[in-house]
Amino acid sequence: MLFQNILVPVDLSKQSTRAFKIALDISKKYNSKLTVVTCIELYPSFHLFYQERPIPEEIKKINKMFEDHLKELESLASKKNISLKSNILKSPSVVKAILNFAKSKKHDLIVMGSHGKTGFDKLLLGSVANGVSQKAHCPIMIVK
Repeated sequence: MLFQNILVPVDLSKQSTRAFKIALDISKKYNSKLTVVTCIELYPSFHLFYQERPIPEEIKKINKMFEDHLKELESLASKKNISLKSNILKSPSVVKAILNFAKSKKHDLIVMGSHGKTGFDKLLLGSVANGVSQKAHCPIMIVK
Protein backbone atom coordinates (compact mmCIF):
# COMPACT_ATOMS: atom_id res chain seq x y z
CA MET A 1 0.00 0.00 0.00
CA LEU A 2 1.47 3.32 -1.07
CA PHE A 3 -0.32 5.68 1.34
CA GLN A 4 -1.56 4.36 4.65
CA ASN A 5 -2.10 7.53 6.64
CA ILE A 6 -3.22 10.74 4.89
CA LEU A 7 -3.42 14.17 6.52
CA VAL A 8 -5.58 17.00 5.14
CA PRO A 9 -5.16 20.45 6.70
CA VAL A 10 -8.34 22.53 6.20
CA ASP A 11 -9.18 26.19 6.81
CA LEU A 12 -12.74 26.75 5.50
CA SER A 13 -11.43 27.81 2.06
CA LYS A 14 -12.65 26.39 -1.25
CA GLN A 15 -9.17 25.07 -2.00
CA SER A 16 -8.95 23.10 1.24
CA THR A 17 -12.39 21.57 0.64
CA ARG A 18 -11.30 20.63 -2.87
CA ALA A 19 -8.10 19.10 -1.46
CA PHE A 20 -10.22 17.13 1.00
CA LYS A 21 -12.35 15.68 -1.82
CA ILE A 22 -9.21 14.59 -3.68
CA ALA A 23 -7.83 13.05 -0.48
CA LEU A 24 -11.10 11.12 -0.14
CA ASP A 25 -10.54 9.59 -3.57
CA ILE A 26 -6.93 8.71 -2.74
CA SER A 27 -8.02 7.22 0.58
CA LYS A 28 -10.66 5.10 -1.15
CA LYS A 29 -8.17 3.88 -3.77
CA TYR A 30 -5.46 2.91 -1.27
CA ASN A 31 -7.72 2.02 1.65
CA SER A 32 -5.90 4.66 3.70
CA LYS A 33 -6.70 6.23 7.04
CA LEU A 34 -7.77 9.85 6.64
CA THR A 35 -7.28 12.64 9.17
CA VAL A 36 -8.42 16.24 8.87
CA VAL A 37 -6.73 18.90 10.93
CA THR A 38 -7.27 22.59 11.31
CA CYS A 39 -5.18 25.02 13.29
CA ILE A 40 -6.25 28.06 15.23
CA GLU A 41 -3.37 30.50 15.39
CA LEU A 42 -3.42 31.64 19.00
CA TYR A 43 -0.92 34.45 18.83
CA PRO A 44 -0.53 35.53 15.22
CA SER A 45 3.12 36.21 14.55
CA PHE A 46 2.66 37.85 11.18
CA HIS A 47 1.79 41.32 12.46
CA LEU A 48 4.96 43.40 12.60
CA PHE A 49 3.78 46.25 14.80
CA TYR A 50 0.54 45.01 16.31
CA GLN A 51 -0.10 41.74 18.01
CA GLU A 52 -3.63 40.95 19.03
CA ARG A 53 -4.25 37.96 21.25
CA PRO A 54 -7.58 36.26 20.65
CA ILE A 55 -9.92 36.37 23.61
CA PRO A 56 -11.60 33.18 24.84
CA GLU A 57 -14.94 34.13 23.26
CA GLU A 58 -13.27 34.51 19.85
CA ILE A 59 -11.56 31.14 20.23
CA LYS A 60 -14.91 29.53 21.09
CA LYS A 61 -16.50 31.13 18.01
CA ILE A 62 -13.69 29.93 15.74
CA ASN A 63 -13.84 26.46 17.31
CA LYS A 64 -17.58 26.27 16.61
CA MET A 65 -17.11 27.30 12.96
CA PHE A 66 -14.49 24.60 12.45
CA GLU A 67 -16.54 21.97 14.28
CA ASP A 68 -19.48 22.69 11.95
CA HIS A 69 -17.20 22.50 8.91
CA LEU A 70 -15.68 19.23 10.14
CA LYS A 71 -19.20 17.76 10.44
CA GLU A 72 -19.76 18.59 6.76
CA LEU A 73 -16.49 16.87 5.83
CA GLU A 74 -17.40 13.83 7.95
CA SER A 75 -20.68 13.63 6.06
CA LEU A 76 -18.84 13.62 2.71
CA ALA A 77 -16.51 10.89 3.98
CA SER A 78 -19.34 8.71 5.29
CA LYS A 79 -21.05 8.85 1.88
CA LYS A 80 -17.93 7.14 0.49
CA ASN A 81 -17.69 4.76 3.48
CA ILE A 82 -14.43 6.29 4.65
CA SER A 83 -13.79 6.79 8.33
CA LEU A 84 -12.43 10.17 9.23
CA LYS A 85 -10.54 11.44 12.25
CA SER A 86 -10.35 15.15 12.96
CA ASN A 87 -8.37 17.44 15.22
CA ILE A 88 -8.38 21.12 16.02
CA LEU A 89 -4.90 22.32 16.92
CA LYS A 90 -4.07 25.57 18.69
CA SER A 91 -0.62 26.99 18.08
CA PRO A 92 1.29 30.21 17.48
CA SER A 93 2.50 28.71 14.16
CA VAL A 94 0.14 26.93 11.77
CA VAL A 95 3.01 25.49 9.72
CA LYS A 96 4.80 24.05 12.76
CA ALA A 97 1.57 22.64 14.18
CA ILE A 98 0.77 20.82 10.93
CA LEU A 99 4.33 19.51 10.55
CA ASN A 100 4.56 18.32 14.16
CA PHE A 101 1.15 16.63 13.97
CA ALA A 102 2.00 14.91 10.67
CA LYS A 103 5.30 13.62 11.99
CA SER A 104 3.99 12.51 15.39
CA LYS A 105 1.07 10.59 13.87
CA LYS A 106 3.26 9.09 11.10
CA HIS A 107 1.33 10.48 8.14
CA ASP A 108 2.84 9.48 4.83
CA LEU A 109 1.00 12.00 2.63
CA ILE A 110 -0.27 15.53 3.20
CA VAL A 111 -2.95 16.83 0.82
CA MET A 112 -3.68 20.54 1.09
CA GLY A 113 -5.02 23.51 -0.82
CA SER A 114 -2.62 25.88 -2.53
CA HIS A 115 -4.19 29.00 -1.03
CA GLY A 116 -6.21 29.41 2.09
CA LYS A 117 -7.64 32.07 4.32
CA THR A 118 -4.40 33.89 5.09
CA GLY A 119 -5.16 36.96 2.97
CA PHE A 120 -2.66 39.77 2.53
CA ASP A 121 -0.22 38.44 5.12
CA LYS A 122 0.72 35.46 2.97
CA LEU A 123 2.21 37.88 0.44
CA LEU A 124 4.66 39.07 3.07
CA LEU A 125 5.76 35.79 4.61
CA GLY A 126 4.66 33.02 2.28
CA SER A 127 1.71 30.69 2.48
CA VAL A 128 1.09 27.82 4.85
CA ALA A 129 1.20 25.43 1.89
CA ASN A 130 4.63 26.73 0.93
CA GLY A 131 5.95 26.40 4.48
CA VAL A 132 4.60 22.88 4.89
CA SER A 133 5.87 21.75 1.47
CA GLN A 134 9.40 22.99 2.20
CA LYS A 135 9.74 21.32 5.60
CA ALA A 136 7.57 18.20 5.54
CA HIS A 137 9.03 14.74 6.12
CA CYS A 138 6.61 13.11 3.67
CA PRO A 139 5.19 13.78 0.18
CA ILE A 140 2.87 16.75 -0.22
CA MET A 141 0.08 17.13 -2.75
CA ILE A 142 -0.82 20.78 -3.33
CA VAL A 143 -4.30 21.19 -4.84
CA LYS A 144 -5.23 24.32 -6.82
